[in-house]
Amino acid sequence: MSRGEELKELASDLSRAAERARRLGLPTTLYLLSMALVEVREAGAAADDGGDDGAA
Repeated sequence: MSRGEELKELASDLSRAAERARRLGLPTTLYLLSMALVEVREAGAAADDGGDDGAA
């Protein structure tokens, strides 16, 4: 599995977790998961472009 594919899978997992946190009424958890999701999506886009922004 490529790095881009792994990042897309992680983004999907984070999205599901954020939705569950929203339903459970956990605003701080939702915020943190949302910020992580943004970072993972950006890293995934960079991986798709063949660039490496140094994000881990």
